[in-house]
This record gives sequence, structure tokens and C-alpha cells, in this order.
Amino acid sequence: MKSIWKYKELIPQVNEDCHVNLGEGNTPLLKSKRIGKLLGLENLYFKLENLNPSGSYKDRFAAMAIAYAKENGKKAILATSSGNTGAALAAYSAAAGLKCIICLVDGAPFGKVQQMGVYGAELLMIEDFGINDQCTVDVMDTLNELALKHDSSLEISAYKFSPIGMEGVQTIAFEIAEELQQVDRVFVPSGGGGLFLSIVRGFSKWKASRNAQVSPTLFCVQPQGNDTIASVLSGDRATPTALANSATKISGLQVSSLLDVAAIVEAGKTSELQGTLVEDADVFECQQLLAQLEGIYCEPAGAVALAGLKEALRAGKVKSADHIVCIVTGNGFKDQQALSKIYTENDCLYVNQSMNTKEEIIKKIEKE
Repeated sequence: MKSIWKYKELIPQVNEDCHVNLGEGNTPLLKSKRIGKLLGLENLYFKLENLNPSGSYKDRFAAMAIAYAKENGKKAILATSSGNTGAALAAYSAAAGLKCIICLVDGAPFGKVQQMGVYGAELLMIEDFGINDQCTVDVMDTLNELALKHDSSLEISAYKFSPIGMEGVQTIAFEIAEELQQVDRVFVPSGGGGLFLSIVRGFSKWKASRNAQVSPTLFCVQPQGNDTIASVLSGDRATPTALANSATKISGLQVSSLLDVAAIVEAGKTSELQGTLVEDADVFECQQLLAQLEGIYCEPAGAVALAGLKEALRAGKVKSADHIVCIVTGNGFKDQQALSKIYTENDCLYVNQSMNTKEEIIKKIEKE
């Protein structure tokens, strides 16, 4: 079975007996069928991280983090999550036989919370956590203290807290570089910056060890309501800024703290990085476009990269012949509430026996 361990020489070494493999990684890189043509792009690809075992790219993080915790004899996993990290850690902890305790971001979608609970994780939702910066910092500090005191592994999907686990996420860049002979632009959704920094470091590592010609421009795409780093990378602001409160409604990207932002700024000295800001409304529109024009079923956060690409096109930062990759981070089933913006029970025509079913079907066939 292929997994992130295919690239074991490029990620931290862990005893093979401690590997926990649920089939993560090796996700499809799908060439656009319709959206590319609509945007005037010849070579647009979608990296389908929504097809990982628990439904997001965070499975790569969990596979690495849990294997390392297991090798080091940790008794339990402590974590924070707005959904996808928690689901991934809960799944891999279950497979490894480890207890998993997760502090949830206030307002995390119940579909994601329910998934963690089904895997057997112990869950606590904390008021204002993940929304208010000071509350978030306090919770992180408390968990770090408890992890050290109780011989547990604190796993938060950011290099600041879990540098070993985040190495597993770099395999996304390895797979893209290995499959495409040419990569010019990669668009990456960003909240706290962990995924973006992983992609930056992954391509840098591939360039140094495998192919010196691989050097794409990487776009950090953030919602307007969570602009901690994107406007700095675009040159519109001088320094990163933590937010008192995250204003975006895009679940998973509501990260008011800076987390990995300082490391991203440093990486920008040696890598070609750009920042792009998008409106929540544009993200929801792109979620619908991906489903209805490409057959890609993703949560709103998974559509952020496409929204960023459209914004970069408007700004003249993309050429029609560029080879472009948008990373689709999470599955549509993760956020049922967001799906209601696209389709509800009232949108489904209920046909009773007195109606002419044949005529209704013909209407739909002939509908423009």
C-alpha cells in the first residue's frame, strides 16, 4: 500500500514497526475538465487531498505524528482542532491504540466533531478558542504544560508545536513535483500557515535533492477575515499581524494567531512566495463550481485555492500556459452547514401521483 512512507528518505526516520498506515497520500492530481477552459487556462490541475482516509490532507500529518509518538512511548495524544486535524488524529490514534483528547475550536462544524467522536476521541469545545487570539494562546500553553507533565504528545498541525508531524505534509509537494514535469504556480489555502510552509519546504527539499528545475511560485491564499500573512507576502503590508478575532466563516481557516507566519516570512527570502486574499462569498461560489463543473466534492476551505487563482488571474499574476495546481484540502461531507448554501431539501422537487412525472423530467432535460 502506498503512503507517505514512500518518501521515507525525505522525512524523519521512524521505526517501521511504529508506522500507522490507513492509505494516506498518493492522492490524484486531476487535470481540470471545464474550469480551466472557463478561465482561459491550458494546464490547471487539482490535487485531491479530500480523498485521504479521514477526508483531508491532515492524514499525512497524523500518520507522521502518531508514528513518532508511538516510537517515543507516549501514552496519549493531546490536540487542538477546528475539525480536520482532530478527525485525522482520532483515526490514527484509534489505529495505533492510543488515547486521543482534543480541545475544539469554538463553533467547529458538528459533522467534523461527530467524526472525531465516532473514532473514539475525548472532546472538549472551549468558548472563544480559535476565535480570540489570547484565549487561543492560553489554551495552547495549558496543553503544552499538561503534555509534558503526563507523558503525552501534543499534536497541533503547525510547525511551532508539531514540527515532526508537519514533515509528513511535505509529501504533497513531493507528489506534485514527481507527477508534473513542469510546475509554475501552486495555490495553497492558509489559516495559521502550516500547510503553506509545508508546501514551501517540500518543494525546496525536492529541488535540493531530486530536481533542481522544480521551483514554482507558491501562493498563500487567505480569507479577507483572517489576513495574518497574505497581504505581507503580496507587499501590501510590512509586517504580519495577529488578529483580535478571526472574521472569516471558512471553517478550518479561522486562525487568529500567527503560529507559523514568522517561518513563512523567513522562507520568503529564498523561495518565490505570493499572497492572495479572497472574500468568503467567492470561496462558497468556487465550492459550487468545483462540484458542478468538475465533480469535486469539497468543503469551503478546499475551494479557497481556486478562489485565490481567480483573484491572481484578475491581478495578472498568472499566464494562460502556466502549469497550475490548486490544492483541494478537505471533503464536502466535513461541513454540512456550508452545503446548505448550495442545495437544500426545498430544492428537490417532490412529485406526487397526480403530477406528470414524464413532463417534469423533460423540463429538466431541456432546461438551459
